[in-house]
Amino acid sequence: MLISTKGRYALRVLIDMAEHSGNEYIKLKDIAERQEISEKYLESIVKQLVINKIVTGLRGKGGGYKLSKQPDEINVGDILRFMEGSLAPVACLEENSLPCPKITECRTREFWSGLDDAIRRYTDSFTIADLTRKQEAGNDYVI
Repeated sequence: MLISTKGRYALRVLIDMAEHSGNEYIKLKDIAERQEISEKYLESIVKQLVINKIVTGLRGKGGGYKLSKQPDEINVGDILRFMEGSLAPVACLEENSLPCPKITECRTREFWSGLDDAIRRYTDSFTIADLTRKQEAGNDYVI
């Protein structure tokens, strides 16, 4: 499993919005500048966040984007699944996958299932609010 730039940038956008918006709409241009990400690329990411009702957009003067929920109500695992489609380590564990014909004799299914469970528990244990908390000195890194 490899998280794409869309998944990583979506988290960065949401953290940026949580830290800078209050109740104001934020221009995508401002987020793009702060995060050093192409505004055009951010448009596709924010579109997915709007579709999934994580972000609200407003057109026109004073428009932009803001969080639809409080940062502590936005689950990191949900965001990654919206952006990536799946976090399953193998195809047979993806939602709506066809039943594996080798499931009764698969010696690795328990391992993959455990890894899938660990990934879900870990990603679901964080919210955007958790990610906005400042790191201790020396532990500040960029996703």
